[in-house]
Amino acid sequence: MNKRITIVSPFLDEEENLPVLYERLARVLDSQPEAWELILVDDGSTDGSVPWVRRKAAEDPRVKLIVLSRDFGHQVAITAGLDHADGDAVVVIDADLQDPPEVIPELLEKWREGYEIVYAVRRSRAGESWFKKVTASMFYRLFHRIAGIKVPMDAGEFRLIDRKVVAALRDVRELHRFLRGLTCWTGFSQCPVLYDRAARHAGRTKYPLWHLIRLSWDALTSFSGAPLRWMTGIGIFVSLAGLAFALRIILGRLLGWGETVPGWTSLIAAMLGLGGIQLISLGLLGQYVSRIYEETKKRPLYFIRDSIGISKSEVE
Repeated sequence: MNKRITIVSPFLDEEENLPVLYERLARVLDSQPEAWELILVDDGSTDGSVPWVRRKAAEDPRVKLIVLSRDFGHQVAITAGLDHADGDAVVVIDADLQDPPEVIPELLEKWREGYEIVYAVRRSRAGESWFKKVTASMFYRLFHRIAGIKVPMDAGEFRLIDRKVVAALRDVRELHRFLRGLTCWTGFSQCPVLYDRAARHAGRTKYPLWHLIRLSWDALTSFSGAPLRWMTGIGIFVSLAGLAFALRIILGRLLGWGETVPGWTSLIAAMLGLGGIQLISLGLLGQYVSRIYEETKKRPLYFIRDSIGISKSEVE
């Protein structure tokens, strides 16, 4: 019996990119021996993306659509696609075409060799600033050191995962999802495939810095114990202020910058430093307590407004 490949692609206002994505995917996958299907997950689009997918699904039954009831976020949209993917292997790829579909045959080749997770690693990253590259590198190193899970450097969500891995991820229903970390955490056999990442084909990114800050603020203050988390930032600021004040005192003594009241400045510096450390500790504690609070609610990760090609039993 022929095997089947499921492509999961979340999108948000990608009307210009979706037709090109479909054409390139069809051209690539039609040349492979496995049958294939494409699950497009709408995460709150307001343009003509969903109507286009509906028309394409009517023409090609391999195209399936999941319309989420609102914007639940990129990670949850991918999760919704994985929950309804029944292929022998699943390829996750964004709809902005920065990750080229032409790399998929290389992922499939590694999967046929027996690897259960094949992640695409960016050899080059067109259209991205040095600041983003440096901060991403720092994040991955910090994540590996703190979490003890080695997420491949320069690897995003573009990857192939075997159905065994998909089944394992379906059992993980935590609200704060970092899928590239969870995928590695499962422990299945993994290997990389190098590729050159292109600039966005059309449209604009849905995750600029200001948008991430606004989304974080809205989510944290409206639906979680976010104010506790901000204590961490306040604590860091106060601690740095205390350190700077202490250095100012030392330099003032050494260089004779004015006169200070004996004992007063050192006392203030110590109070600011200790107060900052206390706020950092409270903030970190609040981070864990708020996440416990959110997880105990056991809310569903998402709701589906409509679907095409997904059976009723799967949607429920």
